[in-house]
Amino acid sequence: MRGNIASWSVTVALAGFLFGFDTAVISGADQPLQALWQTGDLFHGLFIMSAALWGTVIGALGANRPCERWGRKTVLIAIGALYLVSALGSALAPDPYSFSFWRFVGGLGVGVSSVAAPAYISEIAPPATRGRLVALYQFQIVFGILIAYVSNFVLASGLGLDWRWMLGIEAVPALVYLALVTRVPESPRWLLLRRNDEAGSRRILEAIDASAVERTLAEIRHAAAELTQERIFARAYLFPVLLAFLLAAFNQLSGINFIIYFAPRVFELAGLDASSALLSTAGIGIVNLVFTMLGLWLIDRSGRKMLMLAGSIGYIVSLAAVTWAFGNDIGGGVVVAFVFLFIASHALGQGAVIWVFIAEIFPNNVRTKGQSIGCGTHWVFAAMITLLMPYLLGQFNAQTIFGFFAAMMVLQLLWVLFVMPETKGRSLENLAEGLSAHDTAVAAAD
Repeated sequence: MRGNIASWSVTVALAGFLFGFDTAVISGADQPLQALWQTGDLFHGLFIMSAALWGTVIGALGANRPCERWGRKTVLIAIGALYLVSALGSALAPDPYSFSFWRFVGGLGVGVSSVAAPAYISEIAPPATRGRLVALYQFQIVFGILIAYVSNFVLASGLGLDWRWMLGIEAVPALVYLALVTRVPESPRWLLLRRNDEAGSRRILEAIDASAVERTLAEIRHAAAELTQERIFARAYLFPVLLAFLLAAFNQLSGINFIIYFAPRVFELAGLDASSALLSTAGIGIVNLVFTMLGLWLIDRSGRKMLMLAGSIGYIVSLAAVTWAFGNDIGGGVVVAFVFLFIASHALGQGAVIWVFIAEIFPNNVRTKGQSIGCGTHWVFAAMITLLMPYLLGQFNAQTIFGFFAAMMVLQLLWVLFVMPETKGRSLENLAEGLSAHDTAVAAAD
């Protein structure tokens, strides 16, 4: 049982490695590309830095239909192809417009993977280990970010190679992922609900845990009978929709993508030279990876809500400290240290929880629709922040920008304390009925 689940989960989570690598690798090409093509700040933000993110928005919002029509596995294979052609196209791009197009293609892969991979893993995982198995996707994201930062540093500072090599090398892990993902089975829940293939679903469930097959099939059928509404904005689903929207919005209003995409600029603003700033981004990747591993270990022990509480407090402390440091012209090591604390807080809280929580809270029949809303919200905010940051960095000082993010995290802390439910240890079907019952109770109270 454990071998099958672990093997399939790790394989599918490799989509997260490509997600992380693709997201972070552009940081090393940020300033060289602007200098090469002599683009203004708004053009650079829109066509160079955020092109992939606009593809991600469309990919996340549109992932539901192919996931439901063709199944999770087919979509997971298509994701690998998108990453592969994007890496090669971006590396060979002769101008900013073709570069933007191929980055956009890679963004489609990121967006779709943020829906399909967590959905698949959540649908094969038992309740007791679902948190850390889905969180493998986040682990792979941050591992991909770390490898991208290290790769950028080695290629640029060690080997003297330019941005084309930084972007093109992503084709190697994309090929590895494609070779492996063809061997995983389809989601048993999708087979039963969308193809009425009980025999196929049963075979996969037996490979996962033969002792729980009948119970799992009964729970899936019962939930399908109770929750038949397919419209995601039906009253029964409004509470999980609200939860997914707010969790995803707060994720980006922390400033995480601002740091991931513009870390070298932030460290240079703090007084580091270009080489030290680039090396410090590798430190971000290491901190991110270590604390993601800690979150992975804690998520099924302490629960999702406790991790979000710890992360929210860490966000507020670190962002407030960076705001103070920039406001008092205290840069260098102080800013780097508190940015590392910020990354640790994100990895332990939002980073470990977001993909797990959004994959858990929706019923089987609307899971990918709900995830598309949550993931789409995440990527719309990420794209807007990345688009506007080159311009905002020219209009506002760093103190103002970090102060805004700190204020947003105070709001997140209040949301976690008073609104966010705990989801650990409950079956997907039990969670779906419980959160839908919350809306029913609210409607009755109204």
